[in-house]
Amino acid sequence: MKIYIIAGEASGDLHGGNLMKSLNELNSNLNFRCWGGDQMKSQGGYLVRHIKELAFMGFIEVLMNLPKILKNIRFCKQDILEFEPDVLVLIDYPGFNLRIAKWAHANGIKVCYYISPQVWAWKKGRVHQIKKYVFKMFVILPFEKDFYKQFNFDVEYVGNPLLDAIENYMSDLKSIQGFRKENKLDDRPIVALLPGSRLQEIKRKLPLMLEAVNNLTDYQIVVACAPNIDDAEIKGFSNNKVRFIRGKTYDILSNAEVALVTSGTATLETALFDVPQVVCYKSSNISYFIAKRLVKIKYISLVNLILDKEVVKELIQGDCTVANIQNELSYILSGGKNRQDVLNDYQLLKIQIGESGASKKVAQSLLKTIQLPQ
Repeated sequence: MKIYIIAGEASGDLHGGNLMKSLNELNSNLNFRCWGGDQMKSQGGYLVRHIKELAFMGFIEVLMNLPKILKNIRFCKQDILEFEPDVLVLIDYPGFNLRIAKWAHANGIKVCYYISPQVWAWKKGRVHQIKKYVFKMFVILPFEKDFYKQFNFDVEYVGNPLLDAIENYMSDLKSIQGFRKENKLDDRPIVALLPGSRLQEIKRKLPLMLEAVNNLTDYQIVVACAPNIDDAEIKGFSNNKVRFIRGKTYDILSNAEVALVTSGTATLETALFDVPQVVCYKSSNISYFIAKRLVKIKYISLVNLILDKEVVKELIQGDCTVANIQNELSYILSGGKNRQDVLNDYQLLKIQIGESGASKKVAQSLLKTIQLPQ
């Protein structure tokens, strides 16, 4: 049985890897061909393209890289045809994957989508494309099933796969002392910086984060580096006051007192580790200008979106300044923002999300779906 999987970002690689692990546990005779990263490769997938070649952020950045993106789309179509998969599994990454979904449907290839594009935030018209070209949609946010129901499209809510990833991590959790010793950290509390997995967002936000924490001498500053970011690309940010640790985000969060987090999946991961956070978002002025007029949501962090209230502070674009970041950090660290109130809200968040097991649910449903007629 042949399965072709496309993910274009670090979070997609994580969830794709866990999905493949569950699929392998259910059926040992599977052949995977993937666009993804090290997580998917570790589960036996043949890696066609690595995510570090694929992740582009913002309208301007996408336009600048459009020739490369279009070339990748042409290559991807040809590669799928030659592989002849029993099913095509698309993981988020909508700008690329929805184009592939339309083409695959026209070529008689069964398309399943895992982790919905954020059509509830913008481009709702994409729902009609999804209904037409996607055979089965698996969603991971509790409000998405009701959203799609408005359009008479029955999707399957499977819970959030981050719970699976964290549960797998917790089953082999290192001690606080072990992590600190391994990474030459002292006993001071840790302020974690999670600047994202795309080079563009790291270059835009990490300098602000680093400047904001420069005077926190009573704390250790640890930057969580995504595995797809090369050392050479972050070398210019290094200094003696900051530790850069690659591919150990969960170790860092399990030891952190507070975190500065870029918007996206990381906000939810940070909450699931019970770490108070400040969300920092800043893009190019043109990208933000366009997004502001297209995106129709009250919040940008998944924590606030799911709970429909401001649990964590969001510093967006013009508000994302060194002074504002410092004020919010000081507020949290001094006890002005009651830590227990935040943790109580995080517990409500966990209840909303539900239980773990998303990867296994998707794997079971996917194998059944492959047997169904197109």
